Parts: sequence; structure tokens; C-alpha cells
Amino acid sequence: MPQWKTICRLDDIPVLGARRVQRARGPEVALFRTLDNQVFALLDRCPHKGGPLSQGLVFGRSVACPLHNWTIELASGCAREPDEGGTPRFSVRVEHGQVQLDAQELDTLALDLEPLRAGPCAATR
Repeated sequence: MPQWKTICRLDDIPVLGARRVQRARGPEVALFRTLDNQVFALLDRCPHKGGPLSQGLVFGRSVACPLHNWTIELASGCAREPDEGGTPRFSVRVEHGQVQLDAQELDTLALDLEPLRAGPCAATR
């Protein structure tokens, strides 16, 4: 049975937008909010080139990666055809206006991936 961890209020996630969740280890998780207030959680990394999905455009139940416009389904984390691949998804629920994630998944999923580093100082870290 999941142990739910409160992350933020539903209103803290913009409609048709995203919010990033920092974890103790591993890459960040992105929370997405649809027009009808459904919330989805995916690893904040496109399966194509690692683009930050949290910076993409949310439409319907999908997000478009800001780098190469791959469409990722929010419910499954899978790329829409003709593209292939997927990003890990996390269990999420909204209770009394509070967005919650499964604490065990936050602590264990996709920890083998290094956080993305970009910019002129990335090579020196």
C-alpha cells in the first residue's frame, strides 16, 4: 500500500502547466495539470534527448517536449507514434486539494539516471 507524501497544493501547479519536484537523489519529477484539473507525474526527462518535459506545452493529456516537440502521453509516459520510448511515471493523487506522490516511488524510481546538466559550467562539475 502506498505511503503518500504531500508535495504541494493543486493550485500551485498552473493549469496546462507543470511544477518540478526535487528529490533527495536522482532527476527531478514533473507534475502536470490538465485543463480539467487532472494531475500526472513523470520523470522530468524526455526519452529522446533528455529535454525537460516540465518546460514543454501541456495540451489535452499530453506534453510536447520543448527540444524536439516529441509528444509524451501524461498517463503512461509513452511517446506518441511515430516516436518511440517512454519516461518513468509516478503514482499521484489529489486529496482535499493537496497533490501527493508515492514516497517509495520517489525514493526508488529512476535513480540510476544522472540529473541533467547544461550550460557552460556543465563539463566542470
